[in-house]
This record gives sequence, C-alpha cells and structure tokens, in this order.
Amino acid sequence: MRDTDLAAILEQISAAAVLCVGDVMLDRFVEGQVERISPEAPIPVLSVTRERAALGGAANVARNVCALGTRCVLVGVVGEDVAAQEVQGLIDGVAGAKAHLIPASDRPTAVKTRFMAGRAQLLRADQERRGPLEALTADAVRDAALSALPSVGALILSDYGKGVLSDSLIQDLIAAAASQGCPVIVDPKGRDFSKYRGADLVTPNRAELALASDAPTDSDQAVIAACETVIRVSGVRGVLATRSEQGMTLYRQDPSGTVSVDHLPARAREVFDVAGAGDTVVAALAAGLAAGLSQKDAATLANRAAGIVVAKTGTAVAYPGEILNDSHEESFARGEAKVLTLAEAQDRVAAWRRAGKSVGFTNGCFDLLHPGHISLISQARAACDRLVLGLNSDASVARLKGPSRPVQAEVARASVLAALADVDMVVIFGEDTPMTLIKALEPDVLIKGADYTRETVVGAKEVESWGGRIVLAQLVEGQSTTNTIARLSAK
Repeated sequence: MRDTDLAAILEQISAAAVLCVGDVMLDRFVEGQVERISPEAPIPVLSVTRERAALGGAANVARNVCALGTRCVLVGVVGEDVAAQEVQGLIDGVAGAKAHLIPASDRPTAVKTRFMAGRAQLLRADQERRGPLEALTADAVRDAALSALPSVGALILSDYGKGVLSDSLIQDLIAAAASQGCPVIVDPKGRDFSKYRGADLVTPNRAELALASDAPTDSDQAVIAACETVIRVSGVRGVLATRSEQGMTLYRQDPSGTVSVDHLPARAREVFDVAGAGDTVVAALAAGLAAGLSQKDAATLANRAAGIVVAKTGTAVAYPGEILNDSHEESFARGEAKVLTLAEAQDRVAAWRRAGKSVGFTNGCFDLLHPGHISLISQARAACDRLVLGLNSDASVARLKGPSRPVQAEVARASVLAALADVDMVVIFGEDTPMTLIKALEPDVLIKGADYTRETVVGAKEVESWGGRIVLAQLVEGQSTTNTIARLSAK
C-alpha cells in the first residue's frame, strides 16, 4: 500500500461495516496520588482525584473500528447491573456503533478496575464470571450475530476467554461468514487455536503465538516456523503476529500450499503504552478487509494504526487524520495533528491528564491573527501545561460578526494557529459559544481576555464546579481584527 493511496483507502473504509462478537467489558480507572503509607498496613494510600470508565474487551474493539469511520455492530453479553448501563451509555456515545447487548441474570458485567498513581498501576481488581453461557443467553447471542452478519463486510471474534465465544458458536459464525464470502478475523485466547478452524486470520501477540505453537518466537525465522505450526495444527488460514518493537509478521498459506510472508516494521516513533494496541490491530485489519483491501494492505493499515496508538497513553484509538499525518513528513505531521475533532480531542486530553498535565482552554474567531491574539495565547499557555484552542467555524463567525466575515476560512485559521508553539490543540466548533467543548473537555484552566469578567465568561461556572479556575488575560491596546479590516478598507 503506497502512502499516496491512504486518503482513498480511508474514504473507502468509511463506507464499510464490521460485526464484532465477543467478551464485552467495562474498564474503570481510579486515579490519584500516593503521598503516604497506610498506618494500618504497609500499603500506599491513594488520594483519589478522578474516576472514569471506558469500554473494554470486544467493546473497545468496536470503538476502535468506529474511530476509523467504519460502522460496527457489537454483539456481547452484560449483566443486569449498573455496569451494563454504563457500557450501553458509552457505546451510545460512539458514532457509528450499534450494540446488541444480551442481558444475563446469572453473571455480572465484566469489570476491570485499575487503581493508578500517575502512570503507575497500583492494583487491578476484576469482577467477572467465566464459563459457558446459559442456553437461552447463548441462543440470543447466536441469533443476534447471525442476523447482523449479512449487513457487514467482515467479522471479528474478540475472544477474552470469558465464555461468550463457545467452540460451537465460533464454528457456526465462521461457517455462516464463509457462506457469504465474509472474512473472519480472530483475536485469539488460549493454547488451542483449532476452535478457530476456517478463520481467515488470527492475530496473536508474540506470547500467544509461542503458547499456541509450543515454539520460540524470538526471531523472524522462529516466528515464521511458529505461524506455520499454528496453521498446520489448527486449520486457520493465516496469522498476523504482532511483535511489539519488531513490528508484525503476516503469514498466509493458500489451498495449494503456497506460502506468503510479509514482515511489517514497527512504526511508532516513541512507545508510551501498549495497552489496547491489539484491539486497534484487529479493528483496523477488519475495517480494511471489509472495504475490500488485500490482507497485506489491511495489515499495513493496522500496523500504521498500532504505531499511533502505542505512542499514546491508556486504551486509545487511531483516527483517519492521524493515519494520514503518519504518512507525511514528521515536521508536517506534528503541525497538522494539532487540528482535531472533538472525539480526538477528548482522547488526547485524557492522555495528558494521565500524564499529570494541566489542561487550559481559550477560544475565539482568530480571524487575521494579530499581536493581541498572540499575547492572549501566550498568557493562556503560561497558565497551564497544555493549551486547547476552540476555534469558531466559518458559519459561527458569520453569525457573530456578519456575512462578510470571516476573512480567512476555518481551515486556514486552524492551520495558522496549529503552527504556533504555544498552541497544543485546535478544535473547530460550530455553535455560537464553546460551551459544548468546555463541558466535553473539562479544562483545568479557562482563559479569556480582560474585557470579560468572571460573570460573563462562557463556561466559568462549569469549570469552577469541577475545581478549575478562571484567568483573565491582559489585553494589547488597539489590536483587533475589526480595526485592521477598517484600516484596510479606508485605503
């Protein structure tokens, strides 16, 4: 796959759809600081500052699929509990996702709770029940999956070993997919891959491949031999082995016995967190295959996406814009990657917070950038570790300033702002005020010019409600876009 093809490919996958069946989980994060040891036992005391929840397991795979612009149908099992409601709420917030969550009265929603001090994990507590589903629940899962299958271009089996994907269900779904020419991708679990017989690709990591093949995986040749063993013993048709800093190996063997091997080098410039990278790989692989890409091109896309995700912290996702940026020169990519959608911005802000960074926010039209703008941005950046700039869209500027404005289109304004060292992120919004952005990003510091008061700053009450503060920046006299336009018109 050539870099010049990426834009067309990403457009192509935005019209595709994927079915994901597997173990749905909820990931909780309890974050804080450790400043002392408990007097009751030799354990750290976590002073909690923030709690959040995220989709886990098969649900995170679905989130990754949708982040690429591909529609995803998710089929899984939850309990009849509050955690199930949280999962449903989070799924409802993912554009392009449709969930069939089968309630089971005999088992709770699988929840993993991680207690975090900065980036260090102190403890993980799991609430779950493993084992086969009750017959009625299993039948409901099978019916939901088979009903959704004709409307998609690829099937993901996301197996975390919790019991949703029984051997019989796996084989039923693989057979049904094969009958309609739908590729099957499996994120496998356990030693025995024969339960995935007939699947087009399995995506084990290095440790999982070693376990399934009972062989070493410490070199290219060893990985190739292990992949050959897995295919011969289990009956799967291909293996995409993920190998961390050594990239990926795609091993395929056609019915005639012809073998194809492709080694894809790792693309991450800097690795911060590998959590959830496997979900990203299987999601991008399936999205590519659903759009009609070859296995090699789909694997290349997955490799790009994984390189982006491991450079973030937490269970992150890769967006089309980031994949395109990755194909450009690094210097260009850094500037372009600052202009993000709201969904992308939320992920990046969450990563900043996990790294202990304070987040500031300011907003404006920024039409014809002038020294007053630069002063405001400089003061805003000095008040925080990372600065988000909310930029009024063209339509929003026209409503606020009149039909002759803006002078510069939103894309040009965003590009200029992204080139400033003091600006860490630009998010374009279409409303008359940035309230939606502020509520979504929950900045620690809200900065506006001193021509406002605390009472007139949009979002001030909201920011203070979660412990943030308001900063009023000093103004530069005589500097405004309106005055500049008036002077130009007078000439």
